Amino acid sequence: MTTTFPDVTISTERLVLRPFEEEDVTALTEMMNDENITAWTSVPHPYTRADAHAWATRESHTERAEGRGIVFAVTEFLTQRLVGIVHLRNTNWRTRATEVGYVTAPWARGEGYASESVLAVAQWLFREQEFERLELRTAADNTASQQVAQKIGCISEGVLRNAWTVRTQTTDGGWTDTRTDLIVWSLLPEDLDEGDGYDGYDGYESHESHRSHDTHGGPGGHPGDAVAGQRSDAHGHPVGADRK
Repeated sequence: MTTTFPDVTISTERLVLRPFEEEDVTALTEMMNDENITAWTSVPHPYTRADAHAWATRESHTERAEGRGIVFAVTEFLTQRLVGIVHLRNTNWRTRATEVGYVTAPWARGEGYASESVLAVAQWLFREQEFERLELRTAADNTASQQVAQKIGCISEGVLRNAWTVRTQTTDGGWTDTRTDLIVWSLLPEDLDEGDGYDGYDGYESHESHRSHDTHGGPGGHPGDAVAGQRSDAHGHPVGADRK
């Protein structure tokens, strides 16, 4: 039985979702120091260039190699700017189920990029990888993430009480931890079949094929918009880091 995801690139009309590369370090560092990402995730703060380098060149790739999930750098098709991250994590290969987390860069919010990228990954996961369940978790007060979960067709299953910690900025500019509930959402293959959501998944190719295409002038990409289901930092913790 296969226990690792293939090394692939996923394309939509506006986005390219690909493995992280060393060239992403500068944009990743800037993105992860956004105050909303600090508040809604558990990434280090400040998020240093060393943190970004470790994630882009080693840690994100280890997720796939060790069978835990897969990490996509979401990029804009036309500009190749880094829009955000979509991360499948806590993958159960026996039950064909996994969790999704995401973050979106501040400049890219409000364009529908989060829902577009997460839905494209869900379509690939169900159609090409034959998975049966995708789970998202959103903080109880993160309405933007909840709207994206609804937009892509997720069903709310219940609340995990007092199950997560978010960060609140103090008057002196620091940050303090605050407990919060998590709402659990799920998406099944039949939810996509029955829904009227975005169907912009254009297919996928091996990452090596994509890199060869880019060498000859093809677009790479970097991502952007609202919110995608669960809150998740660059290290995979469930959180929902986008607000409009």
